[in-house]
Amino acid sequence: MALTAAIEPGALRRYASDQIVTLAKLVIENAFQPIVETGTGAVFGYESLMRGQERIGFDSPIEILDEAERTGQLLGLEQMVTSRALAKFATLANARTATLFLNLDVRLIPQGEMLVDGLLQHMKKAGVAPSSVCFEFSERFDNTSVPEFCDLVAKMRDAGFKLAIDDFGVGHGEMKLLSDYPVDYLKIDRHFVANIDRNARKRHILRNLVHIAHVLGTRVIAEGIETEAEFLVCREFGVDLVQGWFIARPTTLINELKPSFPHLQDLGKMVRNSQSLDEILIRKQIEVLPTIRENDSIDSVFELFRRNPRRAYFPVVNANGEPRGIIHEYRLKEYIYQPFGRDLLKNKVYERSISHFVEMAPIVGLDSDADTLMTIFANMESSNCLIVTEGTHYAGIVSAASLIKVINEKQLKIAQDQNPLTGLPGNRAIHNFMQNAGRDGDEIRHFCYCDFDNFKPFNDAYGFHIGDHAISLFAALMRRYFFAERHFLGHVGGDDFFIGVTGWNVDELREVLDRLLADFHADVLEFYSAEDRAAGRIRGHDRSGAEALFPLMRCSIGILALPEGLVIDDISRVSTSIAGIKAKAKEDKIGVAYLSLGETN
Repeated sequence: MALTAAIEPGALRRYASDQIVTLAKLVIENAFQPIVETGTGAVFGYESLMRGQERIGFDSPIEILDEAERTGQLLGLEQMVTSRALAKFATLANARTATLFLNLDVRLIPQGEMLVDGLLQHMKKAGVAPSSVCFEFSERFDNTSVPEFCDLVAKMRDAGFKLAIDDFGVGHGEMKLLSDYPVDYLKIDRHFVANIDRNARKRHILRNLVHIAHVLGTRVIAEGIETEAEFLVCREFGVDLVQGWFIARPTTLINELKPSFPHLQDLGKMVRNSQSLDEILIRKQIEVLPTIRENDSIDSVFELFRRNPRRAYFPVVNANGEPRGIIHEYRLKEYIYQPFGRDLLKNKVYERSISHFVEMAPIVGLDSDADTLMTIFANMESSNCLIVTEGTHYAGIVSAASLIKVINEKQLKIAQDQNPLTGLPGNRAIHNFMQNAGRDGDEIRHFCYCDFDNFKPFNDAYGFHIGDHAISLFAALMRRYFFAERHFLGHVGGDDFFIGVTGWNVDELREVLDRLLADFHADVLEFYSAEDRAAGRIRGHDRSGAEALFPLMRCSIGILALPEGLVIDDISRVSTSIAGIKAKAKEDKIGVAYLSLGETN
């Protein structure tokens, strides 16, 4: 340390350039950064990162890699760094279930076969399965322009490695790579994640990237998560895995690596939700088919189809239980019915493993809603099913017929939830609307809670039949003033109603609510007798049974605003604010109270 400090940095670097690999063995270390499941907080894997290059005069890993390339030492440097990463990974307690992510410099693609063969030898010694390693293709250069790239990808897939596109969105040819090659993971660059909770354009991009990836059977990793708000947005938009300083910084020390971050599961949730209606219905339709493992023999696949003559396909998983796609029977028929077909498949020269027959299939999590599943099916061309996962592991499949059953049963449940008097959706639909609106911060959202004041004495004096007329009147007025498709109207029960509005500012909303209240207060007077209207009050009994005078009925409305950019994971966390604003509305002279949720933070 004293020696390097005494040497001028430029001189040290010039000296190091001639023997980078030799000096790198003395100073380079592998740091691991956890990659975590968004839904559970469990560690899925680790990205291996280079550290220590500054000790021999290089400011960053890119600088030392560039210099190694210039001096013809890049392959040796990569082999050394990769073999050390594997040895370190093998010592982890969760090495058998975790995935090691390794960056592959595109400049090594022409030598990729040599690199992979060497890596397989190191893995065999370390006891690490190929399915536990994922290569990340760097965005610094156009991978697909290298002639040897296609053959290298095929070799990696045959060996059982997983593949990822790194820094998606800021480099070369990622969409081409995603469309032309079977990619397991899409790593969204930090640029699209930074401050995403305050940037509607980024949220639109992320939402659509996640959808495209899932249709293609590719999992999404968000890189560079640095705040809780960024994490919550990524989780709610369906990102499968996350990494970044908010989760954990890279570390060279094995004892600092945790197996899980369970607090992430409850982050943003005051009370954990029970299963949603969609998840309950989807679980009922899941079919848990037997799986084929990537390293199974071709004979075992033939045997599986033989034992299940009515089954046209089976899902394929890797050694860690992650789905890789499906094998369809028609892909094997030419070998089944061709003379010596099975022998040909087993011929080492012909080299046809299970990976040659795997077709990508859309992958969705169990917590996805039914409408999302239907949208994915609508965008598919030839897939027979959706593969459903719990966390990152295979849970079963949902066929097109099963999904239709889910949608039909959901519509029936929604219809049953409607209030028979007003025909408006009930509490389940109201909660679902609020939950979805809370998770989409692209625009301002307003939740309006409408409650009749002094309804009980009116109902007691004039009877339930007239009371129902008042309730029906208010529902009709709601429909008159809030008729756009993006407006949501609900009937909580009795004389309680809900109005959900997206995109309007508070002045626009207040103007319409004022007209609604004015009409209701004028029309409801017709339900009173002339004497009660003239007196402006009615005699009745309070909730304790004591006789008292009550003002004529009116409606009070508490308005809770969710500002643009605010994303709420669990809408039940705003229950205290809701109760408070409803109480203020009842106390208000004109019966309206307003609160922006940001004011309570």
